[in-house]
Amino acid sequence: MTMYATLEEAIDAAREEFLVDNPDIEEEDANIQQLNIQKYILQDGDIMWQAEFFAEEGDDGECLPVLSGEAAQAVFDGDYDEIELRQEWLEENTMHEWDEGEFQLQPPLDTEEGQTAADEWDER
Repeated sequence: MTMYATLEEAIDAAREEFLVDNPDIEEEDANIQQLNIQKYILQDGDIMWQAEFFAEEGDDGECLPVLSGEAAQAVFDGDYDEIELRQEWLEENTMHEWDEGEFQLQPPLDTEEGQTAADEWDER
C-alpha cells in the first residue's frame, strides 16, 4: 500500500498505476468508470491519501468508491477541485493508525491504549 501526503499526489499516482496496469490503453483513450479514495491518519497526526481508478464500476480495491462515471473520468483527466473532493470525504471512513502499519476505523476501546488513542483522535 502506497500512501501520499496530498490527495493530488495520490490521484496522480493512481492515474500512472492505471496506465501501467493497462498498457494497451493510451491516457487520452482511457474510459474510467470509478474512482476510489482512502484517507489515513498516522500515529504522528500526519494525513495520508491513497487513490485508485477502475475501468469498471463496482470493482473492488483497497479504497472506498467515491465517484463513478463522468465524475471519475473528469478526475482522471485532471478536471477536478481537490478541495471539493476532500469536502466530499466522510470522516467516519477515515482509517486511523492504531499500531505501526495497522489501521482501523476506530481504536479498540477496551484497552487503556485504545482509549488514549481515541481521546487523541477526538482532539484533532
